[in-house]
This record gives sequence, structure tokens and C-alpha cells, in this order.
Amino acid sequence: MYLGIDLHKRYAQVAVMDLEGEIVEEVRVKNANLDDLAQRYAGSRAVIEATSNYYHVYDTLAEYLDVTVAHPGKLTLIARSDKKTDRVDAKELARLLRLNSVPQSYVPTDEIREARALVRGRQTLVEDRTKFANKIHGLLADNGITQTVKPLSVEGREFLRELSLPSPWDSLLDSYLDVVETLTEQMTQLEAAIEERAGSLKETQLLMTIPGVSYYSALLVYAELGEIDRFDGHKEVVSYMGLNPTIRESGDSRIEGGISKRGSGRVRWILVQSAYSAVYTCKDAYLSTFFHRLNRRMNSKKAIVATARKLLVSMYYMLVREEVYDPPGVSA
Repeated sequence: MYLGIDLHKRYAQVAVMDLEGEIVEEVRVKNANLDDLAQRYAGSRAVIEATSNYYHVYDTLAEYLDVTVAHPGKLTLIARSDKKTDRVDAKELARLLRLNSVPQSYVPTDEIREARALVRGRQTLVEDRTKFANKIHGLLADNGITQTVKPLSVEGREFLRELSLPSPWDSLLDSYLDVVETLTEQMTQLEAAIEERAGSLKETQLLMTIPGVSYYSALLVYAELGEIDRFDGHKEVVSYMGLNPTIRESGDSRIEGGISKRGSGRVRWILVQSAYSAVYTCKDAYLSTFFHRLNRRMNSKKAIVATARKLLVSMYYMLVREEVYDPPGVSA
């Protein structure tokens, strides 16, 4: 049997298709009860989409079924359906599975899931803290205070605590500052856990031998890349991270555009920041030489993105060969 499972937050719509392509059962099941369904069809194949909550469902189903995780962005047949409902989606998933036409998504190991949870959790805290810092800036503007203040710094918060504002802005400011301080404490605790995790993994230990790559940067790249042996070469890694240039060909013309920006934006950002650090702070000879050579014939923004791509390629070969950073022509 082929089970197409359209997964939602609390329930799933399931279509069961036989070898001849006939639907033998359609049922809506609570996610908590999917293991009962999986036991009934033990040994069959199933497909789910890589939604935000698929890890637990995948683990539950995989005890009894051969589970494929579909890449949601590549399921164009479902996305373009004229009649899009849960039942239609589930049947289409089952049909694609029967035809071996499901665009598969990578399912990370438990170790990589844990690393992702840590780095993504930190990003959430950073975003939340920035949101409340912006609220504070808005509150100050509402009260005609134009002085530059940094709510994320200790000095800035001390200054803001001393401000005398009319009600209710005084209470709001205190509340926002309390949230910022709480989030800052939580970030400090989480960063300690990230540093400990990065120090315990051989992959991140290798990446941290690169000038400009911190424990957080290393764990983020490792978490988002996953197992390095799933890539056939550095070009696949560059494309997976969206740092490959887009190319448009028509007749005899060939135009290279900007990078594709597929994959994780957070990794592209951290690679660019690490490249900046390697070039300007650490003055790494290998990456600095590459950057400055490019910067003579293109703007610095494009040059640093190309340097980030160069950095990613170095990371790939370091992980594949299990070698520390030792670029050609430069002594580590």
C-alpha cells in the first residue's frame, strides 16, 4: 500500500492507495493516533511533507512504515492543483509515491536535530530581543527623546532605567526592559550550551580552526548542512546553501545574475559575517588575498559573497577529508 499523509498541526488527512492506483481508504486522524494507522499498514510505504512538526510524526511512522519525506517547495503538482483540499493533497501524495515521483527532503539525524534546535533557538531569542529593542526606540520617539540609546547594552539599559516618563509610558518602558534583560539572560545560557555542543563534535572542532569561525558559526553550518557525505561535491553544497550564481541562457547569450538564495538564509548570513571577520579582523592570508583580488574588479558586496562561497567550499573539503584548516600556499 501507499499512504499519502497530508500533515497538519494536530491532525493528518490520509489516503491509502493500492498497487493498481485505487484509493482503498481515506481517513482523518489525530497526529497522536497515527501510530495505530501505521501498525495496520505495517510494511507499506508512506509519504509526508517536511512541515515544521514532521520530526515526531516521522519517527512514529518509521517504526512500522517505509517513510519518505517530501520537499514541500518541489511538490509543484499539488501546489498548482485547481482544487486544493486536504483530501486532494493526500491522494496526490499517494499517487506520486506510487509512481516514485516524490521530490525527497533530507531527514536529519538526532544529533543534527539537536544542533539545529540550539542554533535556531538562539536565533529566535535574538529576533525577540530585537523586536522589544525596537519597541523601546518607538516609545522614546513617541516622547520626543531623540538621544541615541542602545537598549541591548548594559549602559543603555541603565540610562533608560533612570528616565522619567509620564504614565503609562514609564510602565511600558520598565516592562520592555524587563523582557530584554530576561531574553539576554536566556541567550547567555543558551550560548553556553551551544559552545559546549560545538566543542564536543569533531565536525565543529574542525570548522573552528578557520580564522573568523566561532563556535556558534561552526555549529550553525554543521546543523544546516547535515551529514556531509550526502553531497556529491562542493558544487552541490554551494547550490544547497543558495550561494551559486543564477544563469540565464537564450540562444548564444549567457547571463550570470545574483546568487540563487535557495536554502538557509541564516547560513548565508553567518558565512558572510565569517568571511568579513576572516578578511578584516583575522586577516587570513588565503581568504584576504581572494577577496582583495576580486574587489579590484567588482564592488565589495559581491566580493565578500564570493569569499563566503570560497569559505563554504573550504568547509566542505575539511569535513569530507576530516582535516583542519590548511589552505594551499598558506601555513596553518
